[in-house]
Amino acid sequence: MKTGLYFGSFNPFHTGHAAISKWLLTDGGLDKLVLVVSPQNPLKDQAANSTPQQRLAAVRSAARRLTTRLTGENPGEISGELPPKFQIDVSDIEFSMTPPLYTINTMREMRDKIYPGENLILIIGADNLAIIEKWHSWQVLLDEFEVWVYPRKGFDADSLCQKYGTRLIAAPRINISSTQIREAAARGEDVSSFLA
Repeated sequence: MKTGLYFGSFNPFHTGHAAISKWLLTDGGLDKLVLVVSPQNPLKDQAANSTPQQRLAAVRSAARRLTTRLTGENPGEISGELPPKFQIDVSDIEFSMTPPLYTINTMREMRDKIYPGENLILIIGADNLAIIEKWHSWQVLLDEFEVWVYPRKGFDADSLCQKYGTRLIAAPRINISSTQIREAAARGEDVSSFLA
């Protein structure tokens, strides 16, 4: 079973995240998608717009809405489990891990204890691949796990994937970022159309 692990602070979870998630399940060949909410990225400053618990709740809500769109059913009315193809889990595993939080440690924990026997695939944007050498044990991460990379505006994803031996996927290009949404909201602009 191919299980994609899509990490993020998701501050906020927006339409770009939703579009990537939908593509991974409908066109990308994943059997299951796990949105791994990170309470704090060690390479980013903590944005104070919402608490980690608020972000986790928002991602869970967005995942339910996305599941509804994928299945055409109300999750409360679905009998039994969803077909794995439409399965979106939300993980708070990093909320109980000791900081600093490193992707390699979380991936190993999930592989060994939560999803043993499944083919875990790390899903990241080209913006993250561009700074992968700043990640803790990045070479080990690339050796131990398959990494799929989606395009981001301003990054040569094809060259980056060739350099690091990762797979470039044909997911939609995200042209909005959570940072841009937070900044627009701080200016008093309506950002509701960007929220998933």
